[in-house]
Amino acid sequence: MINKIEKFTDTTYFTNAIKATLSAVFPVLVLSYLGYFEMGFAIALGALLTYPSDIPSSLQHKINGLIVTAFLVAGVNLSINLTYPYPVIFFPFFCLLVFILAMISVYGQRATFTSFSALLTISLSLSHTYTGWEMIEHSGLILAGGLFYTIVSLLFYYLRPYRYAELQVTECIKLTSKYLKLRGDLWNSIADRKVILEKQLHLQVELNDIHHNIRRVLIGKQINSVSSNQNRKMLIVFISLVEILELALSTSFDHNKLHQKFEKHPKVLTTYQNLAYNLASTLKRISKNIENRTKYVSKHSLFKGLQALEQAIEEYENELDKEEASEGVFMLRTMLEYAEKQIEKIKIIERAFTIVTNTYDFKGKDKDLEKFLAPQYYPISTFIENLGFSSTIFRHSLRLTTTLAAGYAIGLILPFQNVYWILMTIIIIMRPGYGLTKQRSIERAIGTIIGGIIAFSVLLLVTNHYTLSILAILCMLLGFIFNTIKYTVSAAFVTMYIVFLYGVLTPDVVHVIQFRIVDTLTGALLAYLANHFLWPSWEYTKAPEYLEKSISANREYLKEIFDFYTKKGDVTTSYRLARKNAFIEIGNLMASFQRMSQEPKSKQKNRLLVYKLTELNHSLLSSIASLGTYTQSHKTTPSSKALTIVVEKVLKNLEQAIALLKEEEFETKTEITNEELANRFTELKNIRQKELKEGIPIDEEAFVIKMQEAQLVIEQLIWLTNLSENILKTTKTLMEE
Repeated sequence: MINKIEKFTDTTYFTNAIKATLSAVFPVLVLSYLGYFEMGFAIALGALLTYPSDIPSSLQHKINGLIVTAFLVAGVNLSINLTYPYPVIFFPFFCLLVFILAMISVYGQRATFTSFSALLTISLSLSHTYTGWEMIEHSGLILAGGLFYTIVSLLFYYLRPYRYAELQVTECIKLTSKYLKLRGDLWNSIADRKVILEKQLHLQVELNDIHHNIRRVLIGKQINSVSSNQNRKMLIVFISLVEILELALSTSFDHNKLHQKFEKHPKVLTTYQNLAYNLASTLKRISKNIENRTKYVSKHSLFKGLQALEQAIEEYENELDKEEASEGVFMLRTMLEYAEKQIEKIKIIERAFTIVTNTYDFKGKDKDLEKFLAPQYYPISTFIENLGFSSTIFRHSLRLTTTLAAGYAIGLILPFQNVYWILMTIIIIMRPGYGLTKQRSIERAIGTIIGGIIAFSVLLLVTNHYTLSILAILCMLLGFIFNTIKYTVSAAFVTMYIVFLYGVLTPDVVHVIQFRIVDTLTGALLAYLANHFLWPSWEYTKAPEYLEKSISANREYLKEIFDFYTKKGDVTTSYRLARKNAFIEIGNLMASFQRMSQEPKSKQKNRLLVYKLTELNHSLLSSIASLGTYTQSHKTTPSSKALTIVVEKVLKNLEQAIALLKEEEFETKTEITNEELANRFTELKNIRQKELKEGIPIDEEAFVIKMQEAQLVIEQLIWLTNLSENILKTTKTLMEE
């Protein structure tokens, strides 16, 4: 139990919640003791409004983001107070301000959170307006609160500068381990491969997010400061994890064929599956070690697993004659080679935690690291380009502005006690997508009701103000912790916190809270209806865009691999960037499909076709990565005309699919017939056979193995061609419907 509590308190969620709670509670307690409760409350408000923009990044970006948010929040509060006394000016200003602040989200994740804080400020500013010097003083105190939170956040940063990176790397290792475990599950003859593939695609979305966070923290530090030993350790681990994922994705096996092939020799497949599970469990143990901050001791049997597999292969070969067993042995040797490469990368991760890494040679992997980060600049052109209905952010901004204006008008016309609470609920719940808004509306409503019931039950038993104050602070902390873990639980704790706070401040708490619950449900209903009827952004309308980006990223990745195959040498930065983008875009495509699945059935147009294209793109990425991995680890033949023609055929299919998705004309040159393509594959095999015969003297058994390798590459190229043709065919069907 104690270990679980320690583990929980060491999470990022808990740390962030502690920062926010301390920043809010400390000024209230101190200034209340001195008789200035309202000043303390205003400072606490500024701290809480600055908190959302505290996302993972380099130190410089963290400081800049927090300071900008603090000043923006204070400025918005001041502008609302300045215009509020003049209704003719206030209402149009209110609408314009909401729209502009919502549009800030076009500049990325931090800008989205800054926008959220500023929008919340608008609603909270309406809870109590000020005039004259009080107005300036109140805005100044909010600014002070924002700067106070910045100081608290920096103190936590300097106390444990690498802990966030460690926890993110730990999570990344866990997810990668889970991915390898799913690959092990595929070796069960009764495994539902479709379900496993879907789980892998979901994991890809999570891995993309975590990779992005790690890049922002680790690469930011690598660029902006002297690289410490700890930072280099984390970079070594992260790079190895990306390579493990790429290797897992690129090494695909025909499980049906293998199960048929070894139906009478199940031991070899069971032995391999145990080794595959062992790879996953070893990574999981490493993640637990980092999480618990204990000295790592290598305790695994990976090499024994390799030996067991080698022995099983020998036994299989002895049971059959060499000629009959040759094909099966080659398949098994491919599996063995894959496992050896994964163990090699896992050993690099282990060494990172067992030896000093100052002298570790990145072999050029840390070169041009800054190119893996999105540039941090905010041109006005980006804002202008998104001013149109084709932009999801523009639609959301217009929808949010209209809904808040309607909520404000309803609050004034009908007998609602607190208009600002309706507005705040709308801002918290509304998201650009229908699915998430619907989910948030339901979760907030359920959380509010549950929290209200529990809190009122407590109020019947507890009347002591000190006890209620402690409960309020505890609920506030838990509300922050569960905000990103379980929103329903978070909403319940936030409701309890508000009830307890009013229990301390207001004698007629029941009357006040009744209005809060009605306001919350009204805001949730308005947000839900607006996302359904006001310029909705249904995912089926954006599916062609995500598909086009994913296919384009795969095309660029294939181009880089072909370029590497042709020129040889070291893997270039552009190659690694193309690989990163291909992984990101397949994750984005899957995320889009997930959002589509949450929308009304009537709006899930072409859902099956979109999912089929998502699967095809995932398989295409796997096949391309397989070719890339092979060309990096094997001495390949010089690029021949036959290979060029085959790759150009694949690229042309992808380019035509992209043109269809963008609704552009595509110039179709002389098509390569299937017969000519088959001749080119035969030509490639003959070229390899000739090179082997004319090259270094080689015995017959080694020659057979080399020819099997050549056949493996040719089969991969055939698979690439088939996939690209299927993508083109399915894209045509999608765009015609």
